[in-house]
Amino acid sequence: MNNLENIITLIKTVSESSLTSFHYEEGSSSLSMEIRREVSGGACAAAVERAPEKVSGAAENVTAEYILSPMVGTFYVSRTEGGEPLVSPGDSVKAGQAVGIVEAMKLMNEIEAAFDGTIEEVLVENGQMIEYGQPLMRVKRA
Repeated sequence: MNNLENIITLIKTVSESSLTSFHYEEGSSSLSMEIRREVSGGACAAAVERAPEKVSGAAENVTAEYILSPMVGTFYVSRTEGGEPLVSPGDSVKAGQAVGIVEAMKLMNEIEAAFDGTIEEVLVENGQMIEYGQPLMRVKRA
């Protein structure tokens, strides 16, 4: 893999494919790539996960839903430094409403609610590094 043209061709091929990561080794040389694809429209549709959670004082189990991080980055509660949080516990949200910002590779990505509901708890701090799939907020569906 010492030919620059072959390396460039390999990078283009992997970039144009649906792969999200790639690793190649030959002798003492290696090449690793991780591709983060942007969601069209400039906003990230946040994933939703259900997990059983018992409500104190209730005799039955209910299902809590979480807004999960769609990417690795830094989480922010507002669009501007020191600005008002987009949402706080107790706030009602509508599907498509921005609930937070994730900065990834110097790009600010709005995280949107996937459904109508009420924010029960914000699980991460402003400015905290977050991982893909990490729960950001617990939401009670309306």
